[in-house]
Amino acid sequence: MPIENPSQEQIFSYLKEAKRIAIVGLSAKEERTSYQIAQLLQEYGYEIIPVNPLLVGQKILGETVYEKLQDIPGSIDIVDIFRRSEFLHEVAQDFIETDAKVFWAQLGLESEAAAELLKKAGRNAIIMNRCIKIELANMPK
Repeated sequence: MPIENPSQEQIFSYLKEAKRIAIVGLSAKEERTSYQIAQLLQEYGYEIIPVNPLLVGQKILGETVYEKLQDIPGSIDIVDIFRRSEFLHEVAQDFIETDAKVFWAQLGLESEAAAELLKKAGRNAIIMNRCIKIELANMPK
């Protein structure tokens, strides 16, 4: 059964309210989609927080890389995920241990197990298989 995303209006609302976006699986390679989307998010005025255990302590797009979501100081509005679907459950477990508001799995990524885990924890702001870049482009100004 496919995951049911929030309404289009609710997705736009999340994007309008957000200030800080953690990007799980952000690559330091400029040709990677995760890097290009992170750069775009910065251009839109969001603060990005890179999460990649292989690059901890390095800088990507001028921001320090964290090992996991729980290491990020301060609040997180959206967690944008660029990891394969089989890792979404693991990311959801980390997500639950933070105050992050919106769990966002990029286009092509979906996990019923992760969605169930999040819902059981009372975390219902779940978006899967949607591209944040496309949503921003379609958002009314």
